[in-house]
Amino acid sequence: MQQPDPRAWRVAVVGSGPSAFYTAEALFKSGQAASVDLYDRLPVPFGLVCFGVAPDHQNIKAVTRVYDRIAGNPGFRFFGNVTIGRDLQVADLQACYHQIVFAFGCESGQPLGVPGDDLRGVHSATEFVGWYNGHPDHAQRSYDLQHATRAVVVGNGNVAIDVARILLADPDELAKTDIAEHALAALRESRVREVVLLGRRGPAQAAFSPKEIEEIAALPGVDVLVEPAEAALDPLSAAWLAKDAPRSAQRNVKFLQERAAAGPTGRSKRLRCRFLLAPASLCGEAGRLRAVRAQRMELAADADGTPRPKPRDQFEELPADLVFAAIGYRGVPLPGVPFEPKKGIVPNQDGRVLDRPGGAVLRGLYAAGWCKRGPTGLIGTNSACAKATVELMKQDHAAGALLAPVRADAAELLRARGVDAVGWADWQRLDAWQLAEGQRLGKVRHKPASADALLRTIHELRAARP
Repeated sequence: MQQPDPRAWRVAVVGSGPSAFYTAEALFKSGQAASVDLYDRLPVPFGLVCFGVAPDHQNIKAVTRVYDRIAGNPGFRFFGNVTIGRDLQVADLQACYHQIVFAFGCESGQPLGVPGDDLRGVHSATEFVGWYNGHPDHAQRSYDLQHATRAVVVGNGNVAIDVARILLADPDELAKTDIAEHALAALRESRVREVVLLGRRGPAQAAFSPKEIEEIAALPGVDVLVEPAEAALDPLSAAWLAKDAPRSAQRNVKFLQERAAAGPTGRSKRLRCRFLLAPASLCGEAGRLRAVRAQRMELAADADGTPRPKPRDQFEELPADLVFAAIGYRGVPLPGVPFEPKKGIVPNQDGRVLDRPGGAVLRGLYAAGWCKRGPTGLIGTNSACAKATVELMKQDHAAGALLAPVRADAAELLRARGVDAVGWADWQRLDAWQLAEGQRLGKVRHKPASADALLRTIHELRAARP
């Protein structure tokens, strides 16, 4: 691993997902000689692109080619398998760098927070996504797909659509992707034939993208069903759609109303899109989920005219064997880093970290990506977010408002502490091995699903290198 230029502007980035790489890119394009080190607790980079993007969306995962080019900058280093708060403290980073950027995203899911959400059969979509993508944190989880015929997914964003599509897709098609092998084996035994997508707002406010919902309708043997009464727009939504809604909302409404008019075609699997319903409680027997008690909602205009859901005194019981909560991601506190529990983010002012929500700016500390603004936007949204943070970093660099590092290289600390840090060359060898193994197995990529298995392979590849 190369040594950093002692004259360079030294920056540590905690995280190695999209926002971390876009931060590095903006620093390298800043006009200053920059040395950028990315830290990740996992032995592999790319964060949500690797472990959040669905395995059948390889075109989206191809964005890692951009990150590969960024990593080719001579000022770039990667330290995988390094946990901040265990292997290195924030104080250690402050002693080695002029500035630190927290870009560690949001790693947990928002809970439903209704009675019965502790029943067996109730799960976080975040964990399910990690499970089928081979995330080491979630590889040991289990889902009783073999005895389930009906699943309810609470939420109607793209994560909810991903969960529904994976549950309904043909396992033989998924086998060609980089889906985790343990997940593929379970999906081959799955008896799930119907997925209900539960949205508390109307069809005009559905958060999924048109391409995502249309993709499910294109799956062989899958019907997309919509209740005609729920596909109809109330006057408030119709006015909002005509005046303020994005074009994607208009396309969604058109598609959903067409599906409502078409009705069922007798296919063996179904996605039911339900609207204006929210879970009030989860019902069970002997500790196991039996049904979702859903409350009917209606839309009312808020102060700026945006339609918002309002509960009605009407309820409906939906039989269910499984429930997946897909109502958003949430940040997890990092030792030594301020945290805003209400929003689940690092408190910050446009990217400068604060000592507490609404508090004072902390010199040399910044945030980018989801831990800065919350889990919003697409992968590309993180580029503009990172650039905005780097602009503040450049201003502070020019003003001399920096940390005062007293150590030359954090790598020395890691070596002294016996930390088995994974470098970029390690990752490149592992990447080539995963692709070759995938080709041998007839799939895109083979991903060992535990940190120990990844490290064993890395060690073997290190030993075998010329």
